[in-house]
Amino acid sequence: MDTDIGLQAKHLFSSIDLRKLLIPLIIEQLLNSLMGIIDTVMVSNVGSEAISAVSLVDSINILIIQLFTALAAGGVIICSHYVGSGNDDAAKGAAKQVILVAAAISIGITIIFLIFKNPLLDLVFGKVEAGVMKASRTYFFYTALSFPFIAVYNGGASVFRAQEDTKTPMAISVISNILNVAGNAILIWGFHMGVAGAAISTLASRIFCGVVIMIRLRGSSNRLCIREYRKIRPDFQAIKKILLIGIPSGVENCMFQFGKLAIQSTVSTMGTTAIAAQAMTNILENLSGIGGIGIGIGLMTVVSECMGAGRKDEAVYYIKKLTLLGEIVVAASCVLVLALTRPVTWIAGMEAESAALCLSMTFAITIVKPIVWTLSFVPAYGLRAAGDVKFSMILSCCTMWLCRVSLCIFLARVLGMGPMAVWIGMFADWTIRCVIFSIRFKSGRWAEHRVI
Repeated sequence: MDTDIGLQAKHLFSSIDLRKLLIPLIIEQLLNSLMGIIDTVMVSNVGSEAISAVSLVDSINILIIQLFTALAAGGVIICSHYVGSGNDDAAKGAAKQVILVAAAISIGITIIFLIFKNPLLDLVFGKVEAGVMKASRTYFFYTALSFPFIAVYNGGASVFRAQEDTKTPMAISVISNILNVAGNAILIWGFHMGVAGAAISTLASRIFCGVVIMIRLRGSSNRLCIREYRKIRPDFQAIKKILLIGIPSGVENCMFQFGKLAIQSTVSTMGTTAIAAQAMTNILENLSGIGGIGIGIGLMTVVSECMGAGRKDEAVYYIKKLTLLGEIVVAASCVLVLALTRPVTWIAGMEAESAALCLSMTFAITIVKPIVWTLSFVPAYGLRAAGDVKFSMILSCCTMWLCRVSLCIFLARVLGMGPMAVWIGMFADWTIRCVIFSIRFKSGRWAEHRVI
């Protein structure tokens, strides 16, 4: 049966199409992660107050960016469904609403954050040192100004991905990251502007992203060409469809970030050796999952088009095929990251005890992650693309708080297991998600939703 479906599926996506779709997504995710690490290293050279300020403010900024990412996911799913159904006019209309909603929400958030900047930071980080708070306010001001540009970029990128163009967002993102790193070098080391230099560089790179993506969307070669932005008016039916997909995804993303903050507060009580080991292990674990995440993002476009075209069998085929591909990529990534762990900890100048702890945790991740991580995350992108977003949100939030947070806190604070408790909680989360998402996929109930 799968062979027959595979032959039919070639009518919609060939193996070449999949490579063109997935490879830029994986490259973009990988470079974003690597550039983020480089950015952090450069800011750390300014001093402890600077890196503390950037770290604290980014814990808020990531929450907001997760919201924009969720809205973009809603946009790519709706637009891709219309593209799959052959209704390009409706797809263009939905694309315009994605840009409008992203711009409107982000501008509103920016205004609120700028007005209540000081009270908000005092409420969240009121106990930090005066120097850190001053630097936090500076960094927060400039990064808040960048919200509309990163939101519009995410919305525009979703429109390109809906028309199977992942190269354009990748190219813009790569250039933006290079500009950000170069800007940091000039403003931090050349003009000695400290945190302000890092913030201005981030703002400039995001302005570049937002402006360029809007210009590129006007290209007549685009299947979903958007022009005359000033004439875009709200279409509340289209906005409702986008939000029905985007809001559950946004809640899910934000819950993950809140969970990370709760875990960080637990790790912070374990001492500097554990904190350093956990911080490096987090970076390495994120790197080992980059390929799988890129494949998952591509799967959203593929499944959305299949469902829009009424080809549920093909959606099933592609979820299986790309999950298998994700499994191979994640397993290879884990082995590569494990091989690099010892050299990385040496280059980073970690103390021997922290480096050994990091290596042991990375070894555990290398064993467990290929077994359960892929099935717990990659198929879920396909299920969301079919409109099964509420189930994903509820399951992810429950496993997050029951396993990653509650189990982690119990193991760490009651049983005194140290930072390995974080990963045991993580493994439990992945395993439960893996089993339940597999059952959900097998049941076929995820394909019963109507998106457009």
